[in-house]
Amino acid sequence: MDILVSVVLPLGLAFIMFSLGVGLTVDDFVRVGKQPIAFLVGAFNQIVLLPIATYFLVIGFGISGEIAVGFMILAACPGGVTSNIITRMAKGDVALSVSLTAVISLASMITVPVILGIALNRFMGESAPQINIVFAAMTVFALTVVPIVIGMMLKSKFPAAMMRSEPVLSKIAIALFVIIIAAAIAANWTLFVENAQLLGPALVTLLMVLTALGYFVPRLLGRSRHEAKTVSIETGVQNGTLGIAIAAIIVGGGSGFSPYALPSAVYGIAMYLIILPVIFVYRRMD
Repeated sequence: MDILVSVVLPLGLAFIMFSLGVGLTVDDFVRVGKQPIAFLVGAFNQIVLLPIATYFLVIGFGISGEIAVGFMILAACPGGVTSNIITRMAKGDVALSVSLTAVISLASMITVPVILGIALNRFMGESAPQINIVFAAMTVFALTVVPIVIGMMLKSKFPAAMMRSEPVLSKIAIALFVIIIAAAIAANWTLFVENAQLLGPALVTLLMVLTALGYFVPRLLGRSRHEAKTVSIETGVQNGTLGIAIAAIIVGGGSGFSPYALPSAVYGIAMYLIILPVIFVYRRMD
């Protein structure tokens, strides 16, 4: 299990982020300036509204300790390759989705350690494991920013080859995502069974609330339906693999899939229960 956490997990996450980078270009970042309001609304939803909503949901469901911290870790994670695919399926603004995923993923090296530190202090107090914020930031940087940049550089240098390989890379990334989720749940099976009746409803409720907020906040601010659908998906769909990695490597000390990873792992399953109907509804809007 130690080898799985210390080697397979970080390499798997790095590959997933690399596959994201292969699909990005500098224009995806420049585009932020062309859609500043839509981007800022989406970024606000992900960086500010998402953690706040998650915090109150955790309190409302009476969740505490490691599981509560695990929820906040999940809330701190950006979207991933999955959110871009779902946006395309839902007939949203794919360009905006990619831009949000790209920028928020880069910003995660700052936002994740901050939210993690606050969550540990709030929900665990003196019993919280000691976390080096600089180490946490550098770990997130190494697991997300570096592989994204490498993917973008290879895309720029070998555009034809990278475009041909992109579908294969995406399939491998999805397979790794499934394996990591299964491993995290298996490692905490007893805890999962004990908390399933709480975790399931809490995560489904969280997804429903975030997806709804993600849609109606942009609409209330005058954004288009396509932009609102995109922000909705980006707010509700998080990078569960990153959440598992943070829980295992940074908080768990690399000694195994810690209980902190459980919300991110279960989320990886619960997400589809909500997102598939959402895709169906969003497609019928056009």
